[in-house]
Amino acid sequence: MDLTRRAFLSSTALAGTSLLINSNETMAQPTSTTAAAPGYELLIFATNWGYSGSWKDFCGLIKKDGYDGAEVWCPSDVAQRDALVSTFKEHGLKFGFLVGGWEKDFDKHFKQFEDSLRAAAKLQPVYINCHSGRDYYSFDQNKKFIELTTAVSRESGVPIYHETHRSRILYSAPVSRQFMEQLPALRLTLDISHWCNVHESLLEDQQETVDLAISRAEHIHARVGHQEGPQVNDPRAPEWKATFDRHLAWWDQIIARKKKDGQRMTILTEFGPVDYMPAMPYTRQPVANQWDINVYMMKTLRARYQ
Repeated sequence: MDLTRRAFLSSTALAGTSLLINSNETMAQPTSTTAAAPGYELLIFATNWGYSGSWKDFCGLIKKDGYDGAEVWCPSDVAQRDALVSTFKEHGLKFGFLVGGWEKDFDKHFKQFEDSLRAAAKLQPVYINCHSGRDYYSFDQNKKFIELTTAVSRESGVPIYHETHRSRILYSAPVSRQFMEQLPALRLTLDISHWCNVHESLLEDQQETVDLAISRAEHIHARVGHQEGPQVNDPRAPEWKATFDRHLAWWDQIIARKKKDGQRMTILTEFGPVDYMPAMPYTRQPVANQWDINVYMMKTLRARYQ
């Protein structure tokens, strides 16, 4: 490498670091100095997506890093469920569950989903997040998942949300709007990164639908998506500032409502591993550190939404 090229790379790296520091400081500023109504509580959860260690080691790590708990798939095995719950309680951590189905056939899928949902509800998690239905099921078929979760939530007292997720019921903004308009009890886990990807936009042309989704959102999956993918390579990079700011503006509105109403707010930091995380060709080495990014998101959002 010649000196000119080396000097250029050095200077641009320093410039990028300066932009990054300034950007991070801005994002971590509280959104409001107004005190929240009594009852407001912010809980930020970790994901075990991409983590291969034991529950004990995982809980130790997230406790050390400052998380309140984790959102994980509800194990199908009873012994594994008991071990998970026991370990989380030993560490003083809370947990939310993911449930879903994978069968192509509707009846088999629905049964799989219901079994997982009811098993999760019995353990009284903070909430249940649903990967519900499929994008190719009919409206009436997918409606049954929402009707079921409404009933189970009422019976168990556990809040149950449906995630705006590709391949599932709420895979796109206009389809989700149909369900929101016809089913007033539907409440969302807003992972708006998926819609950015599906619609190849930051949703500037679907403001009314986004506003409706924000009004129904009870839980946030805090991943930053963009027009061509559900996850930017590193939200700390200055080239993604405008995209990150767009997501923060959406999340700010949900937090403002929760503070005003004095309600609990839960957030999952959900930047994922390869292949969600871009990788170098041939080696499949991730271009950034997933764990560090999620901890950065947790600390940034905790400072912003305290």
